[in-house]
Amino acid sequence: MTGVAEGGGQGAGAGRPLLLGVRHHGPGSARAVRAALDAARPRTVLVEGPPEADALIPLAADEDMRPPVALLAHAVDEPGRSAFWPLAEFSPEWVALRWALEHGVPARFIDLPATHTLAWEKEGQKEGPRPEGQNEGESGGGNGGGNGGGNGGTSGEDAPGFGEGVRGDPLGRLAAVAGYDDPERWWEDVVEHRSTGAKDPFAPFAALEEAMGALREAGATEAGGNGDDRELAREAYMRIQVRAAQREFGSDGVAVVCGAWHVPALRRKVAVAADRALLKGLPKVRVDLTWVPWTHRRLARAGGYGAGIDSPGWYAHLFGAPDRPVERWLTKVAVLLRAEDRVVSSAHVIEAVRLAETLAALRGRPLPGLSETTDAVRAVLCEGSDVPLALVRDRLVVGDVLGEVPAGAPAVPLERDLDRVQRRLRLKPEADARELALDLRKENDAERSRLLHRLRLLRIEWGDPVASPGSTGTFRETWRLRWEPELSVRTAEAGVWGTTVLAAATAKAEADAVAARGLAEVTGLAERCLLAGLPDALPTVMRVLADRAALDADVGHLAQALPALVRSLRYGDVRGTDTGALAEVAAGLAERVFVGLPPACASLDADAADEMRRHVDAVHGAVGMLEETATAPGRTGAPAGPAAGPAAGAGAGPAAGPAEGTPAGAAGGRAGAVETGGGGEPAGASTADGRGLGGELRSGHGGLRARWRRVLRVLSGRDTVPGVIRGRAVRLLLDEGELDQDEAARLMGLALSPGTPPADAAAWIEGFVGGGSGGGLLLLHDERLLGLVDGWLTAVPADAFTDVLPLLRRTFSAYEPGVRRTLGELVRRGLGKRAGGPGTDFGTPGFAAALDEVRADAVLPVVRLLLGLGLGLGPEPGPGPDPGMADDNEFAGVGT
Repeated sequence: MTGVAEGGGQGAGAGRPLLLGVRHHGPGSARAVRAALDAARPRTVLVEGPPEADALIPLAADEDMRPPVALLAHAVDEPGRSAFWPLAEFSPEWVALRWALEHGVPARFIDLPATHTLAWEKEGQKEGPRPEGQNEGESGGGNGGGNGGGNGGTSGEDAPGFGEGVRGDPLGRLAAVAGYDDPERWWEDVVEHRSTGAKDPFAPFAALEEAMGALREAGATEAGGNGDDRELAREAYMRIQVRAAQREFGSDGVAVVCGAWHVPALRRKVAVAADRALLKGLPKVRVDLTWVPWTHRRLARAGGYGAGIDSPGWYAHLFGAPDRPVERWLTKVAVLLRAEDRVVSSAHVIEAVRLAETLAALRGRPLPGLSETTDAVRAVLCEGSDVPLALVRDRLVVGDVLGEVPAGAPAVPLERDLDRVQRRLRLKPEADARELALDLRKENDAERSRLLHRLRLLRIEWGDPVASPGSTGTFRETWRLRWEPELSVRTAEAGVWGTTVLAAATAKAEADAVAARGLAEVTGLAERCLLAGLPDALPTVMRVLADRAALDADVGHLAQALPALVRSLRYGDVRGTDTGALAEVAAGLAERVFVGLPPACASLDADAADEMRRHVDAVHGAVGMLEETATAPGRTGAPAGPAAGPAAGAGAGPAAGPAEGTPAGAAGGRAGAVETGGGGEPAGASTADGRGLGGELRSGHGGLRARWRRVLRVLSGRDTVPGVIRGRAVRLLLDEGELDQDEAARLMGLALSPGTPPADAAAWIEGFVGGGSGGGLLLLHDERLLGLVDGWLTAVPADAFTDVLPLLRRTFSAYEPGVRRTLGELVRRGLGKRAGGPGTDFGTPGFAAALDEVRADAVLPVVRLLLGLGLGLGPEPGPGPDPGMADDNEFAGVGT
């Protein structure tokens, strides 16, 4: 091996391997490693990493392999127990592997095998918490080293114990000795900005070895001579592998590329028996290894990677542009800012380069570093603003470069199937977050939607659904996609459920249904099965859903479960899924909610009342959709209307007769088991005028919406129901047209009468006009209601005003700023006569007291023309809606 004799501290003379201590993910170290290997020409290259991955090394030369990538090791029996060894283009280990492959030299990994690393990690989790800086699925091994080139993860930089102050941040110690307060700046000045044309390619490694030797001695002194067991075992295994390579390739034919921290330990002479003793009895697990794509963002220390660097994008630039790096970097920044519509000219770039060089000279640095270029970008290109500078840091300093691995890399069957589906649907994984809009009427988009929903069922959260801008129809979906390296681990974990995405998602859905604890979980799962297109899983999910619905007597649970079921019916229409069983269960749940809601709303505290108010809102929306689904022609699985079957009343006695109006098979034939009191009526379900509510609901007159309106009337008139629920019920009835404005004003007057406690009145107001329900607009357009509120508020006693103020502030703070401003102007201008009672007449000049239906009907021809329904002005044929109108509403999102 030539050139070693001039290497000074690199072990001149026979019998000593070439030890190249590096900083993981350091471009300066990577260039120095290539220069040293070119000079030494070793006969084998040993690299820090798991030896089980030796068979994967040839893939590094594949033309489809593009770093950043990582070696992934996972336990065969527990795929979630895994570790990564990330490698970037500027990683010294990657450069060493590529050099060996290019020159036909054998390359091997020599770190502690992953079979021990993962087993040791499992035992460590039983003993205590994970070391700081180490993430699940990223326990690291070989290239997990942090500052100073040590190994990170389970047994690396983050390991507590041995010389913790030194071992945790060796670069920080060296930088402090050199008078630097920033280790990154010191490393840049000493290594990254060092010329690659130095006469002695081995000198930097000799200097770094000497420095690390001194630090290890200081660390051993601080720790009292005790070392970390894992660290000692790793270094013992490395020494054994180096000895074996020397016997095979000659004492001077071996080059070792490892973290600089380990070089003094590998140089030290230790008896073979002592090393073997350290490795005796180590735990083992069966492991599989493969290459997976990685990202620059996951190399960043901010992402939780213990051995990460602050600026992977900057380091990649330094490695790829050794000449004129500052000019090239600032040009990249200018291109990025121009793409974001920032005004950046060539003169800006020239001035920024000059400023960066001046700052470097003032700070005594050999070349401008990241801090100088960042200051120049902020001052010149961003005009002193940190907003565009944050974009530069995110896109360039860190970056979102996603690596690629060849198709020949080992993979679990599920991962291969996912790759095939991604290619067929033209969905390429990308590290950059992007939005994908899908039109479910197109077959390819529908397939994409099903794939993304199936992956979410498998906990492979490649995409997150977001609100579709400008559309409320059920045929559109918008996803935010971003591929993270951890998803490769999730894919390996999900492989236990099946060999294809469809089979795995089906098995996972069935298992989740059986294991679900609450009714809402099962209904949500049924919705997700429809979205994911899993017809084979639906029978199991529906069986569990029917069982849970029959046994759950909590009205809150039933109300929480109903909206998901109704949404599933809508999704089924768009996706062509048979939802007959879901329709029956949904109708049965609705009936049980109708019967049980009034007694469940009695005597609630403030928090429970607010939660029940949200349930009332959810049920109201669900009933409306369910009624539309039941009456729309051509819908599969619509409830059959009044049922002839008996209601399974629990302990009904003589009242166990036929229950008219109950959908056939409600809740799988079991949901009719409603708790009853004496005489067969539901317990506590009597209206204010003494009529039995259960009789009304089972009378068979009217549809679901009509029966729900009767429930709302009961809630609005019961004194035992909290004010926030009573006010909400009145508001919903007003919106539905069941109450006219005079009646709503009368009920508000009663709720705000002097005999009502101020806190109850404030709660009623919150229920009537609070939140995002459009109550502010209602007050704007009905000055009579606004006058009632204003009159009540001015009459609240001073001692009670402070009690109701927080509730009122919460109510009105939810309004849009424009609504609040207009309300204030109306009150300041005066509302005519102050609210003295329900008969007070408030009028707005230019506006009629009620809707002019003749003028409103005049726009119908234009609306029909816009919807493509022709210009027919006559009544709709038949008892139901126009089939053409129903179909077009489905596709245009109208009425959805």
